[in-house]
Amino acid sequence: MSKRKPHNLHARIERSCRALLSSNHVAVVNIDPSGLQIMVNWKNCKKIISHRVANAIFDVAHIWTIYISVMCIDQRGGEYVKSVEIAPRGMYKVEQLTDAIEHHYLELRASCNQQHLVASGWIAIPAAVSLDESQAATLFTKAGAWNQVKAA
Repeated sequence: MSKRKPHNLHARIERSCRALLSSNHVAVVNIDPSGLQIMVNWKNCKKIISHRVANAIFDVAHIWTIYISVMCIDQRGGEYVKSVEIAPRGMYKVEQLTDAIEHHYLELRASCNQQHLVASGWIAIPAAVSLDESQAATLFTKAGAWNQVKAA
């Protein structure tokens, strides 16, 4: 007769948090210079306002996929975007995520023409999901990235 594994409450809570985030397609969108940060469903671009979802993001370490973009407007008024997608190795809690993002974020901002810079931001998804450019552009547009005052 085989023995059952002992009850592990911590592992059970982590599984339920990841299932909640996965079923709601949760992403965190951050826009600078306004400092706006919102939780959205990355599939249908609707804002998520839920304490359970927020707790699931903050309380448990996740494998993250981060899409970093810089939004610019050239002299002729044409909009263009420079982007990079990163997937840091390991599992991170939200408070540790800034260390993983900061290097790539600053590098991308420095690589663009500072006179064209309108906004910059990132989309962090607590799963191994890759966004395409059109999905990311839609999320940034819905968050209001293009409707900001030009960065100094």
